[in-house]
Amino acid sequence: MKKILFFLLTLGYLINPQEAFPQDNYEIQVYGSETVTPRVTMVELHSNYTTDGSTTEENGVFPTHHIVHETIEITHGFTNWFEVGFYLFNAIGNEGRTNYVGSHIRPRVRVPDSWHWPVGVSLSLEGGYQKLQYSEDDWTLEIRPIIDKTLGKWYVAFNPTFDKSLHGLNSGKGYVFSPNLKGSYNVNSIWAPGLEYYGSVGGLFNFLPFQQQQQQLFAVIDINAWANWELNFGYGHAFTNAADNGIIKVILGYRFK
Repeated sequence: MKKILFFLLTLGYLINPQEAFPQDNYEIQVYGSETVTPRVTMVELHSNYTTDGSTTEENGVFPTHHIVHETIEITHGFTNWFEVGFYLFNAIGNEGRTNYVGSHIRPRVRVPDSWHWPVGVSLSLEGGYQKLQYSEDDWTLEIRPIIDKTLGKWYVAFNPTFDKSLHGLNSGKGYVFSPNLKGSYNVNSIWAPGLEYYGSVGGLFNFLPFQQQQQQLFAVIDINAWANWELNFGYGHAFTNAADNGIIKVILGYRFK
């Protein structure tokens, strides 16, 4: 745990006060520390519908009101501590908003079970391209440490994420702190209701005023009724003006051996 705190503090000193990172709503998920089993491929469909979003174009970016974001995520496990994920982002909407949006790649490593750490820990690096009609920045990087723990029927995961624009409107700015948090309760082996929090608050040690931050809370449920399938769905509400106010999300995944 001391190593984790040291990493976060060191990274924090490299981060200047910034604006909140623009919201994309393609993949709304709090990661767990586990990686995909070796020689197994996980295919997921992320379907997110914005019920109450922006209604005007801002900085050349399409409005998000009543748009569907469909993301195909393909992740392959190479070892018991390493995986690589690939994303295809798509948008479906009226007034010319239907299009292929872009792609990202995401290698991830985790601390092996043989190390016997008291919490699960992994690190994800995600980078790629998205069209400027759908994002203020076309090339971006995400650094996502992942920490999780199961305590009886309770599960908690924390993703203290850092986002950086490599090219686009925000490329001259530093890293932005975007913390994600999940807590769920396993009612039984199938049902696990919970809450997921998503934020983008500015610099790690210099938060933006509250209404300029992105603050969303989702009521969610995980369903594990089938051996190789996973299902997560929920509804999110925003608490600041900078985030889309209402989003319905569904994640459907299948493991191919």
